[in-house]
Amino acid sequence: MPRPRADLPAFFLALLWVAAAIATPAVIAAQTAASVPTAQLDALAGEYTDPVEPDTPLSFYEENGTLVTESERTAPVILKPLSPLDFAFSTSRETLHFTVDSDGRGVTMVTSSAPGVAYNRTGEPVHHLFHDYTRTEVMIPMRDGIKLHAIILKPADISTPLPFLLERTPYGVDGTSRASFFVQRPELARAGYIYVAEDIRGRYKSKGKFTMMRPLADHHDHKAIDESTDTWDTVDWLLKNISGNNGRVGVVGTSYPGYLAMMAGIDPHPAVKAISPQAPMIDVWLGDDFFHNGAFRQSYGYDYVLDMESSKEFTHGSYGKDKNGNLIDGFDYFLGRGSFIQDVMQSHSPVLPTWKLFLGHPAYDSYWSSRGVEYHLDKVAVPTLTVGGYYDQEDMWGPQEEYAKLEPHDADHDNFLVLGPWRHGYWSSSYRHLGNLDYGESIGKEFRGSIEARFFGHYLKDEPGFDLAEAASFQTGSNTWQYYAQFPPVASQPTALHLAAHGLLNWAVSTDNSRTSYVSDPAVPIPYRHRPIQPTYANGSQWYDWLTEDQRFVTDRIDVAVFKLPVLTQPLTLTGEVVADIYAATTGSDGDLVVKLIDQYPDDDPDPTMRGYQLMTNAEIFRGRYLSSFAAAKPLVPGSIHEYKFSLHDVDHVFKAGHTVMVEIQSTWFPLYDRNPQTFVPNIMKARPADYKPATITIYSGAGHDSSLLVPVMGNAPAQ
Repeated sequence: MPRPRADLPAFFLALLWVAAAIATPAVIAAQTAASVPTAQLDALAGEYTDPVEPDTPLSFYEENGTLVTESERTAPVILKPLSPLDFAFSTSRETLHFTVDSDGRGVTMVTSSAPGVAYNRTGEPVHHLFHDYTRTEVMIPMRDGIKLHAIILKPADISTPLPFLLERTPYGVDGTSRASFFVQRPELARAGYIYVAEDIRGRYKSKGKFTMMRPLADHHDHKAIDESTDTWDTVDWLLKNISGNNGRVGVVGTSYPGYLAMMAGIDPHPAVKAISPQAPMIDVWLGDDFFHNGAFRQSYGYDYVLDMESSKEFTHGSYGKDKNGNLIDGFDYFLGRGSFIQDVMQSHSPVLPTWKLFLGHPAYDSYWSSRGVEYHLDKVAVPTLTVGGYYDQEDMWGPQEEYAKLEPHDADHDNFLVLGPWRHGYWSSSYRHLGNLDYGESIGKEFRGSIEARFFGHYLKDEPGFDLAEAASFQTGSNTWQYYAQFPPVASQPTALHLAAHGLLNWAVSTDNSRTSYVSDPAVPIPYRHRPIQPTYANGSQWYDWLTEDQRFVTDRIDVAVFKLPVLTQPLTLTGEVVADIYAATTGSDGDLVVKLIDQYPDDDPDPTMRGYQLMTNAEIFRGRYLSSFAAAKPLVPGSIHEYKFSLHDVDHVFKAGHTVMVEIQSTWFPLYDRNPQTFVPNIMKARPADYKPATITIYSGAGHDSSLLVPVMGNAPAQ
């Protein structure tokens, strides 16, 4: 849930840190203490581009006897010369080294943080527009007297009235500046808004008590408070106290701030004219963040709550070191402790409020449903641009659910959706790659410039150019943008892909009954990603891209059932929701099912990295005790066949000819999801070591128990 960075290299972070200081004469003097002839500086001038990520070029140019650098995201910064070819920043250890040709002209540039990446000179330097934002710090009163801390950035170089762009967050706004605004949202910063960043109630410098995903209040009670009312009060104060506004407000946010943006659209202030909830958490029990279909996200729930609730500021936890001084693998850390109650007891922390909520309310009771935003999405009160990622490791479910819940109420055609192959918030990046995947273009940059900026420009400034019919999706496999009048499109047809005997998949229903069994042992759970597993938000954590990892590291395990179609002879396009419909039995009295849809690349793929690669396109888990009701756990009858029918979420993907469609089923996904003891206990989070027992899981296929995946086929399914 933390606000995603733009995933900038250390060089860009150095630019960010010095941006606020470059106007200080003492700093400038220190930066220019050494001297390089103007002609030599001018010879280094140009735009330098990383050949792997060509959409993030850097410009260098001579100005007043100094070498200055800037980029699309970073305002001009004066560099300190160390030698004719080496330069540094005034407040960072980051250095730059240039190489030159025989004429002394710049050819390449490398940074000390990434010496193996050479930026090639590709043209003349490019100068970007950077508004002169003035910064004001305020405390805004709420209806109950509590004051919330906010930073206001107002363009001093624009004289016409401007709309507000509001972002509310639990992650701290003290670092908000002209530099950070351009780094995080360059297109919106360049467009010119009165930008307001606010600490929510009880976080950082805001007063009051913080409550994780505060339940919605009864808005008929004018004294009641929630995130919707706090937004109303903030907007009302801004309109009355900040001059030069045009009376309109847009609200934007990603992750927890995405949820806060959606709350701004529930009983909104009349001045709120557009919202963009991006990767919003909508229901943290049903499908976002803390639980998925009743399965508790153990490592994430432990890490995130410890980071969020240990103090008013976000902190980073650690799994510690072993006796040899090596970092402890999270897989061993959680396996050694056992159930979640032991995680809490051995944390050396007080029992934090949300940990207490987990332990006391493992089922979907009113404590969780009262936080469910989806129950209040009965009106598109303001134009809404929802954004989500197909590879969002935190809040994939929320954006898709939000759009789907609003869509039946969209009489005025104000409900918009953008989906792409992004991890959590990665549309803030301008990179072409996600993990090992190469999309061939900067899809984040395309979204921000052609959709997001135009959306707010249209509704807040009456600007032309926003022409999105309703939904945009970057389709993987074909690596192309697709635009739809609705999502899923009308041409998408749910089609059964049947699990059959001998590990086969069939488009036709099998007339033969078959069984596929494996033994699931909680003592040796299947890791959800490659080990070692670092704390979620630790430096070097591989958490961010895990949904794109090659699944070959678990495919050959004996506790994974694998089914395959024959190698495709023609492309197969899936656009829409994938639904697992699996008939299974267990020898235990409880159990989980994890179902994955996988695109297996051919061994002769043109990209050597992707040869044989097994890429998940969809995956989800379901906890068996909740087959009858999420509100009350119920034991499974050992040996009885149960139907597990649940969503694997949306997809827009082309399985190319020569690729293989795979389905994998397993019963552990550790330690992201806690281990099911496979023996029914009232509360898995309090299970004892003796409760964890192996169980045999049997998948049934054929007449009467037709295990299948309903996949959204565009056109006709390929012939078998």
